[in-house]
Amino acid sequence: MDFTGKSIVSIRELDKDSFLKILVTSKEIKDGKYADCLRGKLLATLFFEPSTRTRLSFESAMRYMGGGVIGFAGTEYTSVKKGETLVDTIKTVSGYCDVIVIRHPVEGAARLASENAGVPVINAGDGANQHPTQTFLDLFTMNEIFSDLSTIRVGFLGDLKYGRAVHSLAYALSLYNTPLWFISPELLKMPEYLVEEIRENGSRIHEVENLEGLDEQLDILYVTRIQKERFGDMQEYEKVAGCFRITKSVVESLGENIKIMHPLPRVDEIDQEVDTLENAIYFKQAHNGIPVRQAVLGLVLGVLQ
Repeated sequence: MDFTGKSIVSIRELDKDSFLKILVTSKEIKDGKYADCLRGKLLATLFFEPSTRTRLSFESAMRYMGGGVIGFAGTEYTSVKKGETLVDTIKTVSGYCDVIVIRHPVEGAARLASENAGVPVINAGDGANQHPTQTFLDLFTMNEIFSDLSTIRVGFLGDLKYGRAVHSLAYALSLYNTPLWFISPELLKMPEYLVEEIRENGSRIHEVENLEGLDEQLDILYVTRIQKERFGDMQEYEKVAGCFRITKSVVESLGENIKIMHPLPRVDEIDQEVDTLENAIYFKQAHNGIPVRQAVLGLVLGVLQ
């Protein structure tokens, strides 16, 4: 696709050629190309929900390429506290900038924003729905190590019900027919509609409740935290809180070549001692957010082709 002037709201609107364009451009940027190409451009970051990596990496990406940033992190000191609607916020802010990045707790908020903005909108997470730029940096990280996304075996462990990063990435990998393992307790299973979509796209799926249920050795274990903030019933949360923990011994049992990924933040699902292992690539994964988000910004602003 030609990204110029386009919003990026959902992985479902992209194909493998689109992913390839983002991955190639991200690699070129990481190798030192396109410095200062966004000079004179302005990014608005509208974060209605907490964020560390996504917000700061978008802001870093824009500034490293010579652009500027405005926006807010939390709505306490904005007109949202006075009752301003999302539509009015977007219509106003789109007159102040060249591109908007939005995170919002409500599914569909990014779509609504894109339909009312006069500039491209990039979805930085809407509820438990989608997180496309996290998927881009995940694919980029996997591709750096394995180069062929169709042959790797990927396991997703943890909160597969509410994890938007998992939802987006699993769908993207299904376009490569990547074999996938969904590992979670019953209460946190991947939504059935997603499982069906992923199967229809051609991925072989295995669903198990714990790591002991694996029937093949994985290349990547993608771990997620249990998203307490998405639970409407805290008694349900208590049933699954702390139900899995990745330690050095667990990693060793999964094979010496396995790579451990995590979209972060983590709570207690990965022991800090795992950080010292070569298998742990989640901080490299997070740092890849800068060149990947530089690529996305450059593409939607029409500066990179």
